Amino acid sequence: MDVLSSLLDGFAGVLSLQNLIWVIIGCFLGTAVGVMPGLGSSMAVALLLPVTFALEPTAALIMFAGIYFGGLFGDSTMAILLNTPGQASAIASTFEGHAMAQKGRAPQALATAAIGAFIGGMIASVLVVFLAPWLAEFSSQFGPAEFFALALFAFVVTSSVVTDSAVKGLLSLALGLAIAVVGIDGVSGSPRFTMGSPLLFDGISIVTVTVGMLALGEVIYMACIARDDDGEGELLRPKGRAWLSGREFREALPAWLRGTAIGLPFGVVPAGGSEIPTFLAYGAEKRLDARREDPQFGTGAIRGLAAPEAAGNATTGMSMGALLALGLPISATAAVILAALKMFGIQPGPLLFEKHPDLVWSLMASFFVAMVVLLAINLPFAMLWAKLLLIPKPYLYAGITVFCALGIYASSSSTADLFVLLGIGLLAFLMRTFDYPLAPLIIGMVLGPLAEYSLRDALQSSDGDVAVLVSSPVAIALYVLLLGAIVLTARAKLTGRAGARA
Repeated sequence: MDVLSSLLDGFAGVLSLQNLIWVIIGCFLGTAVGVMPGLGSSMAVALLLPVTFALEPTAALIMFAGIYFGGLFGDSTMAILLNTPGQASAIASTFEGHAMAQKGRAPQALATAAIGAFIGGMIASVLVVFLAPWLAEFSSQFGPAEFFALALFAFVVTSSVVTDSAVKGLLSLALGLAIAVVGIDGVSGSPRFTMGSPLLFDGISIVTVTVGMLALGEVIYMACIARDDDGEGELLRPKGRAWLSGREFREALPAWLRGTAIGLPFGVVPAGGSEIPTFLAYGAEKRLDARREDPQFGTGAIRGLAAPEAAGNATTGMSMGALLALGLPISATAAVILAALKMFGIQPGPLLFEKHPDLVWSLMASFFVAMVVLLAINLPFAMLWAKLLLIPKPYLYAGITVFCALGIYASSSSTADLFVLLGIGLLAFLMRTFDYPLAPLIIGMVLGPLAEYSLRDALQSSDGDVAVLVSSPVAIALYVLLLGAIVLTARAKLTGRAGARA
């Protein structure tokens, strides 16, 4: 009952006029950037991070949550109509979704995607409400050794297990950790890697890094490398009823539920976000379809679209619970939201529910409101969102670039940060060009200070005895899970290479 009463208090907060406006703004922005290929929710959150200095923490985080969910809703629109996924998480939706659109069933495909995302997000939000306080209470048992094990688990999984190249992922992670240690050492008070410049005594701002990596670098890449790849497909214009018949709904419902069940566990595992569960959900439906007397996959099977969409939003919803209760980001977007929490002086974990209950419960209540808003603006108006593709790319890229510079200068009032922003943007461009993942760098920079502090604290309390790092069941369990993930990944890659040679 305490959970329900707290949730009702959260609804009272989020349904105030001011917070409700920020929910709607976040949903609109998330859908808009999701529709345009190459621009994802991580870019939108990073771009708006400097602006939120002027907002209340609750308003800023509510808006970011709307952007996070809205990005997945928007991704599917282009995947279906243009066969061009906005982000990797929408790739699985192109297979059957675009086939449905080619057969004149684009409105039903868009409705399937919107309802699936709504169901997955709603079920995940309900579970987050009841599981997040329990996870926070469980994390109260964590000490320095456990937090170090948790950070190490996130580092290795995001950089080597879920990336195509473990070497590139680990190099990206190492770069993020290197950026994180620049500045004054919090323990000894001595400067580190500042090259004698007072400008680096405070370190490199996480805001500058996220904006440069996820926004400016992406714009440079899209303008210089990927400009010829956009718009090659033919935009299919939906005609007909924008709802599902009873037969279509009954056929899609089991796939929605199965996709949700697949996506939920990935919300608490740092496995790169929604990409893996969407492919797993699609694969599961394809295997079930092969057992039918009349296999439909490849011809526009509604179940092949329903499952990935539900899985993606279920993962996103659960990831917010892991972020609040454990401080564990599972994707680049979640890492930026974690940086926003720390920017406001808010530390996720067990004390978050005690020190900031109004913020936490308003944020969790906003998940439900965002799902309703996103369903309302996506189900009937998908074609209007597709018109965003008519924006000339030079104007779009120039506007984002100017907004990056204005946001950084407004937050720091330092021209030096603009040069740092440009350098980070060029670095991100090179990383994208040579296929180095950006998420490990962001997660390494966000969790790097936690890992360093936890390691030093654990070793100091044990007089340098490294056995303290494996002295608790929780830490041992995390290391066992990490080892299992590495072994399974290595086995899968070796099997794949053997199959390719054969």
